Amino acid sequence: MKTMISSRSMGLKGSFRVPGDKSISHRSIMLGSLAEGVTEVSGFLEAEDALATLKSFQSMGVNIEQLGEGRVRIHGVGLHGLKKPESDLYVGNSGTSMRLLSGILAGQSFDSVLTGDSSLTKRPMRRVLDPLSLMAAKVESSDGGTSPLKISGKQALVGINYVMPMGSAQVKSCLLLAGLYAQGTTSVTEPAVTRDHTEQMLRGFGYDVTTDGNVASIVGGGHLKATSIDVPADISSAAFFLVAASITPNSDITLQHVGINPTRTGVIDILLAMGANIQLLNERVVGGEKVADIRVKSNQLQGIEVPENLVALAIDEFPVLFVAAAYANGTTVVTGAEELRVKESDRIQTMAEGLQSLGVDAQATDDGMIIKGGSVLGGEIESFDDHRIAMAFAVAGLQSNGEIKINNCENVSTSFPKFVELASNCGFELHAQ
Repeated sequence: MKTMISSRSMGLKGSFRVPGDKSISHRSIMLGSLAEGVTEVSGFLEAEDALATLKSFQSMGVNIEQLGEGRVRIHGVGLHGLKKPESDLYVGNSGTSMRLLSGILAGQSFDSVLTGDSSLTKRPMRRVLDPLSLMAAKVESSDGGTSPLKISGKQALVGINYVMPMGSAQVKSCLLLAGLYAQGTTSVTEPAVTRDHTEQMLRGFGYDVTTDGNVASIVGGGHLKATSIDVPADISSAAFFLVAASITPNSDITLQHVGINPTRTGVIDILLAMGANIQLLNERVVGGEKVADIRVKSNQLQGIEVPENLVALAIDEFPVLFVAAAYANGTTVVTGAEELRVKESDRIQTMAEGLQSLGVDAQATDDGMIIKGGSVLGGEIESFDDHRIAMAFAVAGLQSNGEIKINNCENVSTSFPKFVELASNCGFELHAQ
């Protein structure tokens, strides 16, 4: 799929389930592989990013059976059972795979190399390499602190107390996973709470993690025990439909079995603050994770100043939240989101330029954006191979005055392989070429 063309919709209807949570899918493979026993996973996201993690562990000798329809069976080898891969571990576009794997590989008895695609090789890895070196890990990167990463095995890792300069669940997770192999306690202090799937899932595999406010700690030398995991639908994928139904008149949709982990629900809180009509139905706990069915009806959104404490809890959802702001009455101000500049693309600059080309008053700032809502024109958009940018502008086309053509959409498959099909079935006017 090279391009998507999105145009005005008369309304969205239906009840359906978006793909499985990408963060939990990654971690289910990692922890299942390092556990003792057989882990059964359902709802696994069969998309390129999560499959990159799966293939990496297969390359290190783990027997992982793909049983179809999101079912995976992992024959764990224990914390010290991985084998040296025959070649470099290629993780495609997945920053999660590279950053979390670097923590695991730092504790192995063999040398390894992590590589990715052209987009991933531009993303900053110093944020994990610097604290890993404090743990006595030995990792070499390019001169610019990017991949490929060459990781030396047989290092005696030591626990550290690390105060993170910026909130990042990937950095926190990398260090906690390295902490499994470290002597003593590894503690990570965040400036703001980020998603806690790693901590929750480690507990689910029988490994104690303590959390005290913004501090997460783990003691090395334990064991992981196999378990069963039902991966909830990904709220980051649901976000496109939450905004789509909000901005498209005559819409009423229900998204089934969506993960509503409190560290991930910033997108819901922000949309509610903007006046969205969103209800959480049938709230329940499945495998330690909160899930719910989310019903959303169309309603006129209002511009707001987004509270900074919600920014880290919605960092992946901002491309489509910027689209929501473009359709809102008044001005929306986002600050404290500088992390967006080092995602698959510079999401602040990319979204600002794209919205401007569609006639929206969107001004990029160092750490966010100021958007004055109004009408959205048609036009042609460059997604810069960023899946969330591409899908965000597909949502923008739902009420635009003219069709929006989005280029370079191949990477949509990294997180949402059947996006066009699912979107079209509920009322998007969306075509792929």
